[in-house]
Amino acid sequence: MTTEFTPSPLFARVERARRRKHKFRDEQITLAHGSGGRAMHELIENLFLEYLRNPLLEALEDQAVFEVGDGGGRPARLAFTTDSYVVTPIFFPGGDIGRLAVNGTVNDLAMSGARPLYLSAGFILEEGFPVEDLKRILTSMRAAATQAGVEVVTGDTKVVQRGSADRIFINTSGIGVIESDIRLSASRAQAGDKVIVSGHLGDHGTTIMIARGELELETDIESDTAPLGALVREMIEEAERTCSIDAIHCLRDPTRGGVATTLNEIALSSAVCIEIEEDRIPVREEVRGACEILGLDPLYVANEGRLVAIVAANLAEPLIARMRANPYGRDACMIGEVKPEPQGIVAMRTGFGGTRIVDMLVGEQLPRIC
Repeated sequence: MTTEFTPSPLFARVERARRRKHKFRDEQITLAHGSGGRAMHELIENLFLEYLRNPLLEALEDQAVFEVGDGGGRPARLAFTTDSYVVTPIFFPGGDIGRLAVNGTVNDLAMSGARPLYLSAGFILEEGFPVEDLKRILTSMRAAATQAGVEVVTGDTKVVQRGSADRIFINTSGIGVIESDIRLSASRAQAGDKVIVSGHLGDHGTTIMIARGELELETDIESDTAPLGALVREMIEEAERTCSIDAIHCLRDPTRGGVATTLNEIALSSAVCIEIEEDRIPVREEVRGACEILGLDPLYVANEGRLVAIVAANLAEPLIARMRANPYGRDACMIGEVKPEPQGIVAMRTGFGGTRIVDMLVGEQLPRIC
């Protein structure tokens, strides 16, 4: 990736537009506000942040990182996160809503460099929900928690009238401890950094769409839902061994809105350009085919067991080698690099040699995906 990228006047106009702050003008909440894309970001930044503003929330990371201690020694660094799961169908190839809830919260903690410790679980159950299905979900959650090395230590249950919910919603919150000096943030990407993904993209979202029966396809695609805590710990170890723990600048799990939206968040937060190469992006042929039928771009399709890493150039190759030794990173590869300009832009070099802007997800693409 040595070819120089020369921004066009169009890129400059997009850059200026992206950096302008927009007022929240919507009068009603729509499905797009939960998509993970631009509408959700405007909702969070211009409404929730406006009313609930504080220094920890202003970081707009997937978790809050803070220190606690009694002054008698070095304070502990903790990470805290929460998420809610409303996926439909609740059972799908490769997982279910329970496994998804555990892994999703574990992964949000891991992206801060934390070792996940404890989870809470809140259940909203619709009247008439089969007890056997609930048992199946709880069994899956228990297995996922054991695999991730966490425990569900508190929770809550509410039951609503038939028709007031869609079978079952689950909220999980999690807390973990950051045992190293690592500092990860979407604002730390630097020119010259490399962009790494841990595996094939779009598996989860495509699996959900096929499981809904919206595509009459017979495939072996399964959700990629998986706990990434152990993989992240190995990545941190490799950074310490190879050069410095500071060589890992940002980790994100590209869930709603996919890799495209995640990279846009990083580009905006760090005021850099992220350039990716189409031919390097790992997508299974089955996923690519399903997305073509639906008119979707795999870059915007949700993932639940993948991560994006922004790392210093000298760490990229040894880090990929270390990741590939882990079952959840065996298909890790470099897909791009960070450029100084145009700021706040994600650009992709296409297979035909051109360059196009990869914008944040606009509107609502795949509802009830996680």
